[in-house]
Amino acid sequence: MSRHLSSLRAAVRLVGLVAVRAGAQTSDPLFKLDQTSRFVVDATIDSAKVAGLPWNFLILRAREGISKGADSRHIAAAVRARFASLKDARALFGNISDGELNAAAGLLEARGVRPEHLAPLKNQPRGRSIVSALTVLGDLVTKGIPSEEASSAIIKLWQGGAGDADFMGLYHNVESDILQGLNPGIALQNRMRESLGPSGKLLPRAGESETPSP
Repeated sequence: MSRHLSSLRAAVRLVGLVAVRAGAQTSDPLFKLDQTSRFVVDATIDSAKVAGLPWNFLILRAREGISKGADSRHIAAAVRARFASLKDARALFGNISDGELNAAAGLLEARGVRPEHLAPLKNQPRGRSIVSALTVLGDLVTKGIPSEEASSAIIKLWQGGAGDADFMGLYHNVESDILQGLNPGIALQNRMRESLGPSGKLLPRAGESETPSP
């Protein structure tokens, strides 16, 4: 009887140990990486912390790769690339929010988007975020619009006083035109003419009236 009881206790301890290990793995978002790649990712995250960069976006980048079943080495390379672009974005924009910094970093990783394309967005007025401008710029490039044309349009909207709704409205309109068969570049040009007046000032959206000048 005591022998059976001892075996039962050992089995219970084994089950408990397995459960603890499984819990530790599931609480660690990077446990699926191989040892070498995990070392690279951890070292990159540590470097980001030392540099004062938003390291949580590096973990998100790794988790994205894991969820898509990417190879560990490719995930480690993607994390290092985002770290490099975060450093470039910080050098370009200085002290901006983490969300803005990550959005800028993502654009700098995209093909054809160069720092000089983003430079006019520097030193934005207090309380005005560039996240929507950067996000829509990236979306336009993804839709096949050359980065120089897309960035020029976004800068003109920004300088014309556009807000989040204006940027998102531009994207949705351009996307709709593209889905209907219009050339992406032509779609952007047409929608920009609807958005900005001859002076470069943002025109009121449909249903809005222009605020009279004092």
